Amino acid sequence: MPKSQVRKKKVYTPPTDVRPTTASTSRKPSPVWLPATAVSLIAFGIAWLVVYYLSEQEYPVMELGYWNLAVGFGAMVASLILLSRWR
Repeated sequence: MPKSQVRKKKVYTPPTDVRPTTASTSRKPSPVWLPATAVSLIAFGIAWLVVYYLSEQEYPVMELGYWNLAVGFGAMVASLILLSRWR
């Protein structure tokens, strides 16, 4: 059985008139406070929840009741939002 011919592909050369702009490719680095704040919010949220559970729902703020969970998880969600902005 005869073999089919192999076609050679042309080497792609991009057009010279179309170039990516340098302004769109350069991004500013994140500020120093952003990762530090995010990590501290995670630590704060975990500590808040651990204290809440270990104190049998008496501390950190007894009047909040189950809203203490919202404070702890809210701090962790806020840190995730901050980390999504990190470059």
